Amino acid sequence: MELILIPLISAALAYGAGHKLNRSLAFALSLIPGVVALLFGVHSIDVPWFSDDIRLALNPSGWGNLMLLLTNFLVPVIVLAGWREGEKFSLQVALTLFMQAALNGVFMAQDGLTFYIFWELALIPIYFLALLFSEGDRFAVTLKFFLYTFLGSLTMLASLMYLYSLTSVGDDGHHSFAYTALQAVELSTTEGFWVGLGLFLAFAVKIPLMPFHAWQSDTYTQAPAGATMLLSGIMLKMGLYGLFVWFIALAPESLHYELVPEWFDFRDLIMVMGLTGLLYGAFIAMRQSDAKRLIAFSSLSHVGLIAMAMLTLKSDGVNGAVLQMWVHGVNAVGLFLVVDLIERRLGHRDLDQMGGFAKSSPFFAATALVIVLGTVAVPLTNGFPGEFLMLKAVFNTGTGYCGVLAALTIIFCAVYMLRFFQLAFMGPEKGSLSTLEWNEKLALLIIGAAVLYTGVQPQIILDMIQSNTDSWLNAIAESGGILS
Repeated sequence: MELILIPLISAALAYGAGHKLNRSLAFALSLIPGVVALLFGVHSIDVPWFSDDIRLALNPSGWGNLMLLLTNFLVPVIVLAGWREGEKFSLQVALTLFMQAALNGVFMAQDGLTFYIFWELALIPIYFLALLFSEGDRFAVTLKFFLYTFLGSLTMLASLMYLYSLTSVGDDGHHSFAYTALQAVELSTTEGFWVGLGLFLAFAVKIPLMPFHAWQSDTYTQAPAGATMLLSGIMLKMGLYGLFVWFIALAPESLHYELVPEWFDFRDLIMVMGLTGLLYGAFIAMRQSDAKRLIAFSSLSHVGLIAMAMLTLKSDGVNGAVLQMWVHGVNAVGLFLVVDLIERRLGHRDLDQMGGFAKSSPFFAATALVIVLGTVAVPLTNGFPGEFLMLKAVFNTGTGYCGVLAALTIIFCAVYMLRFFQLAFMGPEKGSLSTLEWNEKLALLIIGAAVLYTGVQPQIILDMIQSNTDSWLNAIAESGGILS
């Protein structure tokens, strides 16, 4: 509960401080939840909320712990360097900390309605950050983002309500939104498909998967850097986490609902959606001259592979996908930070008008290169272990063509990421960058250290998630027979 209360209090303090809020104080406020959790642990809570059968149930466990670590690691980095100090700095920080609280709630929720409420709460701050501070036609871009995510949320609520109506009546005479009660509901294949579809749509929009990606590129590109980092680094993980924990676990029957009898089921469709996004995102990224837009489409490509690996329902694939959720969060924030630091100094993001920055800013170039290499999945960087496990699992699903096509992501990613680095930092100088501020250097060092440390010691994360992966796969096998 402290991971929700502390950020909310910090958000109020940040907003109340107004123009007196400086970078150091904002950074300190964002660090408090994570430090408290590390020193004293995170305490669970399960109490009646606004009726006996609707409870506030929060309990960090399994994969949720990794997502909590990611959230409370990245939010301080975003506060440190993602927002520019100015007239609206206190509002931006306050909304970021409010979102930190909501995200923590999403990853700790052990009750269907609790999960839904925090899911919706996380939409509020990012909506205002995009609406108030985006460039271009901010209203149209934000409205598209809001409509996609809100409509997806409604289908999720409908599925949760239906599952609730089928839960066993307890001693108190009520049904239950408790996660264990929802998971215990037995559905027919047809029921499972419709329930699963409602859940899936909400998460597919948030990730996003093809063809629910229309909001992503414009929102990522036109939103301010801090909002883009929140969206790509953490909020996207809400969708992937929901796909694991709430869609597949609650409606495993849906995965083998035959869309084309004896040939093509719902699981195959999701795999194809992931593969399509992987290839489409990579092809479009290779053609971009706007650096921020390039990173946006590269994100679409990477999450497509994560979704494919998840749907293999193999231990290596699931572990690789969860590890890559951490990796993608770190790298996406790092890449958008690099682009923002360039844009602040040049006033544009056009790669064709960049070049030679390594000569005037060698530290910046070196840390940017580390982040780029992590994204390309070079051995001993954070991208390699997860990508290897994911591709291994995809190859072993029996659909070899998917494995071959998915493996192309290695080549495509190297093309567009190394092109980005070459155009921005190598070659003849096209202007010079002013010296980085202390907070910008620190943020780059933190991200770079995370890239290298995870690449050398991925087993720390794999050990953290292995038991959760095993129990999740066993539960799916028992309930749906999918793994048999």
